[in-house]
Amino acid sequence: MKALLLATTAGLIAAGTLAPTAHATTGTATDPPALVWQDCPVDANDIPAPQCAMLQLPVDWNNPSGPTYGLKLARRTATNQSARVGAMVFGAGGPGDSGVYRIREGIDRFSDELRSRFDIVSFDPRGVAGSNPVVCSAALLAKAPSPIITSQAQYDATIKYNRELAADCRKNTGPLFEHLDSLQSVKDLEAIREALGEEKLTFHGSSYGTMLGAQYAEQYPQKVRAVVLESTVDHSLSTRKFLDTQAESAQDSFDEFVKWCDRTTTCALHERDVRELWADLLVRAGRGELAQPRDPKQALTPFTLSFLATKFFKEPEWSQLALTLKALEVSKPPVGQPGVPTGLGQNPMLVFCQDWDLPVRSYSEYAAHLRRLARIAPEMKYPGALIATSTCLGRPAQVDNPQHRLDVHTNIPLLVTTAVHDPVSGYNWATSVTRQLGRHGVLLTYDGWGHGTYSSSPCSKALIDSYLISQAVPARGTHCPALNRFSEGSPSVHVLYAQGDPHAWVGSARDRRRLSLDRVDRGNHYVLSACGDRP
Repeated sequence: MKALLLATTAGLIAAGTLAPTAHATTGTATDPPALVWQDCPVDANDIPAPQCAMLQLPVDWNNPSGPTYGLKLARRTATNQSARVGAMVFGAGGPGDSGVYRIREGIDRFSDELRSRFDIVSFDPRGVAGSNPVVCSAALLAKAPSPIITSQAQYDATIKYNRELAADCRKNTGPLFEHLDSLQSVKDLEAIREALGEEKLTFHGSSYGTMLGAQYAEQYPQKVRAVVLESTVDHSLSTRKFLDTQAESAQDSFDEFVKWCDRTTTCALHERDVRELWADLLVRAGRGELAQPRDPKQALTPFTLSFLATKFFKEPEWSQLALTLKALEVSKPPVGQPGVPTGLGQNPMLVFCQDWDLPVRSYSEYAAHLRRLARIAPEMKYPGALIATSTCLGRPAQVDNPQHRLDVHTNIPLLVTTAVHDPVSGYNWATSVTRQLGRHGVLLTYDGWGHGTYSSSPCSKALIDSYLISQAVPARGTHCPALNRFSEGSPSVHVLYAQGDPHAWVGSARDRRRLSLDRVDRGNHYVLSACGDRP
């Protein structure tokens, strides 16, 4: 997951050319130094500019006098200093999302009221972006095997590849590679609180960032002022439950999309059998007959096709998904050979392997998981959780932060909030986490769709803001109604693509960013209106 734990996992293993990263340095950081804030390098039109700082912290908090690394932070100060409550720390998702980017480029996620009352602070977690990122050979990253493992030979090859990749990443990343787990990041978060001069922590975590907030509350219950867990990750699941619960959530979102398309005349697949089309596309993807919308040289596999659909479910952007599937129906096979990347590429997904112990002891056991997922989720039988599981096959020997049930005892309950139809951090995870928290947690439910509640529902946003600002805890069992923005004839975004070429998408930069399609064709094109697609 921007936040996304697990539906974003395929995109997290991103190969690209990078300058060599700075490794951890020697020195101690038992007492974090004061933060020195300076304007971040940003567009000249960004006034006032956000501020950035580096915090030198131990590579291993179990050896605080050992090597250190630099953790990068960014902030925007409260716009109403006379009404300022303090600093609120935002924990980004992923694993692998940049909190610094959120402050620099995505600060509009937060309401004007929240921005007026808090310094909004975030950071790049250890091993991510500006904080000693995990980097590996880009050419090796490009050879990542499919998580759809169908033979003993593929199973053995995946384990061999995972171990080769881990050795490569360890060499290129430095000593921090062995200390990426969220328990280490909890200590980082406590150091951030101290460096900010906050008596207690005000925290808003999204998706994978919710693990950080929940585990902070376990470790430092008396230091919690308010903690929001938005699109909550359940870090108590076995391999089977981890796979099954996410497949169920992804399938639920697919079912919701089909129901919308059946009743909405503006859906590009209205009066079509969407499930039949999807099944045909999965078969064609398995034969290598579909090209990636972003890169016609790359084949779209059954897993990456499922991943693409999940990205549309996250907003959700159902009109665009229907248009994409219709375009893929007439897609041509990949043309040409993709280039071989050089240099180093970031790979924050390996953070996951130090947080989760998901053993699969044999190929036959892996195959049994695949068969069961196909029964649970006929259309979404390849959830993002599958690549998380396959990536960690054969490594590491010991997981530093394995799953456990939460044991939180805070003075103010943690606020858990999730959409009923979240395709990634499913509602089943939120209810499980709330049960684990007992009286130390309260669930705020958004009865709508998508990955996230704060930006999806004014009702949720107002209640979350009130909790963060005034520590006003919503009543137990509070639901925010789903927003009915799926009605016909209410255009929300225009999608442009080149006539006759489903790969050459054009349009505004915002549209391309939302669609994750970045090719622009300045030639002959026409406009399609996507109606009522964004709740």
